[in-house]
Amino acid sequence: MHDPASMRSWLLLRAIRGLGDATYFRLVQAFGSPDVILRTSHDALMSVGQIRSSLAHAICQGPDDEAKRAVDEELKCLNGLGISVITVSDSTYPSRLKTIHDPPPVLYVNGDVSPADQHAIAIVGSRKATAAGRIFTEQLSRELASLGFTVVSGLARGVDAAAHRGALAAKGRTIAVLGCGLDRTYPPEHQALRKQVESSGAVVSELPLGSYPHGYHFPRRNRIISGMCLGVVVTEAALESGSLITARLAAEQGREVFAVPGFVKADTSRGPNGLIKQGAKLVEGVEDILPELLPQLESEFLTRLTSRMIPPTVRPEPDELERRVYRCLTWEAIHIDDLIEQSGLSPAEVSGLLLGLELKGLLRQLPGHSYVRL
Repeated sequence: MHDPASMRSWLLLRAIRGLGDATYFRLVQAFGSPDVILRTSHDALMSVGQIRSSLAHAICQGPDDEAKRAVDEELKCLNGLGISVITVSDSTYPSRLKTIHDPPPVLYVNGDVSPADQHAIAIVGSRKATAAGRIFTEQLSRELASLGFTVVSGLARGVDAAAHRGALAAKGRTIAVLGCGLDRTYPPEHQALRKQVESSGAVVSELPLGSYPHGYHFPRRNRIISGMCLGVVVTEAALESGSLITARLAAEQGREVFAVPGFVKADTSRGPNGLIKQGAKLVEGVEDILPELLPQLESEFLTRLTSRMIPPTVRPEPDELERRVYRCLTWEAIHIDDLIEQSGLSPAEVSGLLLGLELKGLLRQLPGHSYVRL
């Protein structure tokens, strides 16, 4: 953690109008620190930093008084909120994120970023995910987390929330990247989930305190999600989806792109199906992801990975009457009344058989007396 004076210079330099993240990163590499950059001459900034004259002039002039007051107020608030700040020069900064074209110069963190997070996989998708999509996402996330991968997502409704919950269910690490300041939670109903994520990983943002979750923040946020990871999995997404932006950014960053196929007429399947057409790896389970990542994994992690891999659980077979109900189930939610009608059995029989199938791990009950096959 930087001392207050050093951190102030990081935030003051970020407040310079016209200074983008890629240029900020290049200047830090050239001069060593924001404090040095802010004291460097106009000509040196242009020659060594290779920036245009107008930007060099703005850096020499420094941020205006209003920006300085905002930075000083933010520094006062950080400790009270329990938020830490790490910079791109810190050893704790996510190592893979440093390799992208425009890494955020500072990251605000609730929780802890760990060296273990260099083995991270992002899972993203639709906010309006189907029940089947949420269940598959949670299962995939749980399996990846149990193997030692950190699961990264955006805390949004739908697929993102399922990804975090799957990792939490496996008692693994998970990181949520927000598109607002860390003094806010978006969406607000995920406050409890956020607290769980913080206790099992971290919630991070590049945005200053007070930043509202404007729509234009999220495409920028997505480069952090992909940049932190070995690869990105898209489980459900419409054609016009932020998840596809994340997938595109992942490809540009040299990350692996995975997609879960779906029914060709479903809106939430058109995004992943389109990615598969473009060359994304088709994913039906964790076994489709691991071979693509093996060349990037270190030997120590591979050894732990091998020790954690166990044969899949063999579920007990349904008996004859249970099969009558089980055949009516799919990955799409079906109401108990429809199961009664399709099976031709009585309500009492179907209820009892559904309970037996659930105990065998062959289905899951959803709110509203609906069921899906597992």
